Amino acid sequence: MMRKILVVLAVLAFASSMLMVSSCAKKQVKMEEEVTRPAPAPAPSPGPAPTPKAPAPTRPGVEEEAYKKAEAERQAKLQELEKAQQLRNEIRLFESEHIYFDFDKAELKPEARAVLVQKAEWLRRHPEYSVLIEGHCDERGTNEYNLALGERRANAAWKFLNALGISGDRMSTISYGEERPADPRHNREAWAKNRRDEFKLIK
Repeated sequence: MMRKILVVLAVLAFASSMLMVSSCAKKQVKMEEEVTRPAPAPAPSPGPAPTPKAPAPTRPGVEEEAYKKAEAERQAKLQELEKAQQLRNEIRLFESEHIYFDFDKAELKPEARAVLVQKAEWLRRHPEYSVLIEGHCDERGTNEYNLALGERRANAAWKFLNALGISGDRMSTISYGEERPADPRHNREAWAKNRRDEFKLIK
């Protein structure tokens, strides 16, 4: 009986020692694995937060000054265009307004004098312009006679404008006689339109 107990105890002791050896071996293997396993790479540290760009400094004074300058230039150009258009209209009116004469006459009628006064005022305001005075006649009479009559009519306007202060070196005359009728018909109405002086501006 005692021998059986001793055998049992010996078996238990052997089993216990085997468990301890196995446990130690496992611990050693685990430690070796931990030693040989590479350490995990450290997580990258977050870089510095990007600094927001500061808005470009505004210069309200400079921008306003530039706007005012551009607007002033635009207004100046508009005024120049308006003046140029107004001048073109005035020139068109000046040249389209003629004076008329009675048959076979070169004397200025009252209405012709009124027109010439207006033309003199315009020429005084625009000294950069000269004027060519054209004398015309109707078809009655010879060519030679009508050329001479047209010259007398042009000279009558020249003298009147000169008396109003327009310098003689700003005026010239020419006679076309009956060569350039304003109305080509052969009746009294057409003849009345053709007995005239016309005025052409020269710059």
